[in-house]
Amino acid sequence: MMNSGVKSAIDTSFLLFSSTPSSRSWLPASGNPLISSSGSFGTNLVVMPRTRSIKSTYVVRAEVGASATKTSDDLTIEIDRGVSVKATVSVKLTIGGFFSQFSLSKGLDDITDLLGKTILLELVSSELDPKTGLEKDTLKAYAHQAIHDKDIVKLEADFVVPPEFGEVGALLVENEHHKEMRLNKVVLDGLPYGSVEFPCESWVSSKFDNPEKRIFFSTKSYLPANTPSGLRRLREKELESIRGNGQGQRKSYERIYDYDTYNDLGDPDSKPDMKRPVLGGKEHPYPRRCRTGRPRCKTDPESETRSSSVYVPRDEQFSEGKEVTFSAKTVYSVLHAVVPSLATALIDADLGFPHFAAIEDLYNEGVHIPGLKQGGLKDILPRLVKAIKDGEDNLLQFETPAILDRDRFSWFRDEEFCRQTLAGLNPYSIKRVMEWPLKSTLDPEIYGPAESAITTELVEQEIRGFMPLKEALEQKKLFMLDYHDAFLPFVNKVRELKGTTLYGSRTLFFLTPDDTLKPIAIELTRPPVDGKPQWKQVFAPSWDATACWLWRLAKAHVIAHDSGYHQLVSHWLRTHCCTEPYIIAANRQLSAAHPIYRLLHPHFRYTMEINALAREALINADGIIETSFSPGKYSVALSSAIYDQQWRFDWQALPDDLISRQVIVPSMTCINTLEVFPDFSSLHWCTTHRGLAEKDPHSPHGLKLAIGDYPFANDGLLLWDTIKQWVTDYVNHYYQGSQSIEGDQELQAWWTEIRTEGHADKKDEPWWPALKTPEDLIGIVTTIIWVTSGHHAAVNFGQYAYAGYFPNRPTIARTKMPTEDPTEEDLKLFHEKPEMVLLRCFPSQLQATRVMAVLDVLSNHSPDEEYLGEQPEPSWAKEPEIIAAFDRFYSRLKELEDIIDSRNLNKELKNRSGAGVVPYELLKPFSKSGVTNMGVPNSISI
Repeated sequence: MMNSGVKSAIDTSFLLFSSTPSSRSWLPASGNPLISSSGSFGTNLVVMPRTRSIKSTYVVRAEVGASATKTSDDLTIEIDRGVSVKATVSVKLTIGGFFSQFSLSKGLDDITDLLGKTILLELVSSELDPKTGLEKDTLKAYAHQAIHDKDIVKLEADFVVPPEFGEVGALLVENEHHKEMRLNKVVLDGLPYGSVEFPCESWVSSKFDNPEKRIFFSTKSYLPANTPSGLRRLREKELESIRGNGQGQRKSYERIYDYDTYNDLGDPDSKPDMKRPVLGGKEHPYPRRCRTGRPRCKTDPESETRSSSVYVPRDEQFSEGKEVTFSAKTVYSVLHAVVPSLATALIDADLGFPHFAAIEDLYNEGVHIPGLKQGGLKDILPRLVKAIKDGEDNLLQFETPAILDRDRFSWFRDEEFCRQTLAGLNPYSIKRVMEWPLKSTLDPEIYGPAESAITTELVEQEIRGFMPLKEALEQKKLFMLDYHDAFLPFVNKVRELKGTTLYGSRTLFFLTPDDTLKPIAIELTRPPVDGKPQWKQVFAPSWDATACWLWRLAKAHVIAHDSGYHQLVSHWLRTHCCTEPYIIAANRQLSAAHPIYRLLHPHFRYTMEINALAREALINADGIIETSFSPGKYSVALSSAIYDQQWRFDWQALPDDLISRQVIVPSMTCINTLEVFPDFSSLHWCTTHRGLAEKDPHSPHGLKLAIGDYPFANDGLLLWDTIKQWVTDYVNHYYQGSQSIEGDQELQAWWTEIRTEGHADKKDEPWWPALKTPEDLIGIVTTIIWVTSGHHAAVNFGQYAYAGYFPNRPTIARTKMPTEDPTEEDLKLFHEKPEMVLLRCFPSQLQATRVMAVLDVLSNHSPDEEYLGEQPEPSWAKEPEIIAAFDRFYSRLKELEDIIDSRNLNKELKNRSGAGVVPYELLKPFSKSGVTNMGVPNSISI
């Protein structure tokens, strides 16, 4: 018992004495948080049981006079100073990066590591200080290397977190090394409320390059209004640092997202003919790309100079490790080693194939490539590069594509030509004929008579035995590939280029009772030129030899048109190009802690990097597209014109893309033909948008398809509904009504910036969806996810299967039809050797092999591919409702695989099954690595 004298002295004044031998010290009671305001021991002091709780033993004694004298009445108490918390930092080993053995500054970094100062971590409280209303001081500790596990280095740091610190909500990271590091995640263990994970998956630059500390948020997702008070400033600061200021040339280690036009496709400083128009703006409307800030060209101040590497924000680049990502290696190797070597090996760029057997030799014997001796290529490109003997040149030998492997002659058949419009590489172009007669909306003063040469009599002759034309139109039985008004304004300019030609074209089909298409006619048109009147001719299937060969040649032209449209519009424009603004806006306006950012983030993986690579070597001046596809140097101008006249965000949703609707726009009134690149923005045409479905509440998906056996639409709508249900579950978990949507400032800023900055040339269009309700958000997000997953998969991963044998999908038609202004020599060759005329029309050996090599790579799934619904985000792990919804999403995707397999076995579905038919598997969600003709990745990653 303490005597009353000592008790009274304690009530008046006392000192605390730590009994820990190494840290004995007297602590005055005044202001000590352990003592109540009355001067007595705080009765409200609670010692909570904690993991690895750190306690100190204190002796309390009376203070008498000027000194304190120890008596037998001392009190001994234990005070909880906090909990011991261990931070485990996972860092991925990278080539030339953090912990690299080849770093020039390795010596300095070794010293840093020995001092235990590899990485500085700072824990940030979610709460403000209740007394000051300011952010609490961070808790700091250096991480040091602990474990090396394969390609991951784990570092550890120790913290003592006091009870009053509150919940840890963010983490500041400073890289003390001279090299960047790839930070995977940080996990805190030992907190009373369980482990806290910070999913990073990000590059952290050296503090010597960027002194600003990186901010990472925990797995908890917050709408802006619900952000804990201690994190609000950091949330905004992180966004500000990502936006940049729009000035200067970007550095490779930066994470700055900003907008610019496509002003880097040409290279006018190398030679005048390499100048290309700036895409983006009034003359050539286009989506925006990521700004690089490179200097302007000397000869054309509107164009940006080109460089050996193109800036993309650091976290958007292909991943690196001891084994560089498969997709990165293969793409770069083909574009920078194989393609240039082909040009060296095939000296005559215009040389065609002498016979069809020579084409098949590409798969049986291959192409010898002098100088292609990079030993590593046969490991990077095992499908393409075969070693002959040690020390000899490598051999480029192509794998046999599926279309050739299943049926060597399928490409020759009209049935396969028709089937592939529904189940091939480009199922996005076919549309229903909704007006008759067919008529152009272009100015007849410039392009000649508007009326089509496909007459009622010709159509009824081809569909005799089925029904009259009027009935076929009423019963929605006529369909068309229409590249007439879109291509015709470019025809004369393209024809000025060496080694190519172009027409405007229409291809008409009839839907038979078994839901297969029957070809009716092909119309090819050339506008007036050099005093010659408009030329147009209709070709139809026939039994006589001459008409039969003319039909085959006309098909080659149409397929070349479809190939160009597929690459420039269905593939590049509608997926790669239009997605980049969504990515930029998401990073600039949505915090990494925002639930919608975390929903969309997996669907943006690697897209900006692959787009930069496309600007470098695919769609650039004299790149693969220009040198190997029909529109030539006018390819990007054609893409811009179609974006201007046809692209709408709401039509990127698959159901709306299929539904009937009509758009009337003014006809063209003028064209400036004096410029190297005419003002194609003045072109306007009447577009009937597809018309392949109509709303029907009694039909599956609420749509009734005009073609019942339409494999792309059948599988695509199932996938669309599956994605939409997942997005619905997710959005409804975080948003309870219109007020929460309209009050989300980050979300509204993101959607506004997509419209006004990312797609600035269409910012005033009335068709942009509003964003006021959860249903609006569900529609917008579902559309974006569909474009990056299902749409892209449908037009990308079957490229080698169908176009790897180029007679099936020629990318260019090099010669005009033998009946257009023929010479005696042309007619003589056609009648004596029609096969040779077809071979000369096909791509040259150099064009064909270049494209085949690129398509082989683009059709590949990398070993680290991330498929739709396969892996949940770390931030969802502690959200039971979200994880349950994701599990349902995955289950539905597995069911979809089984449905597709059963459909491909259904003999009644002739557009996806039959003798020698390549089954339609492009929308099967999952795949192994390699060229598989199936699999739907999360993102546009190749």
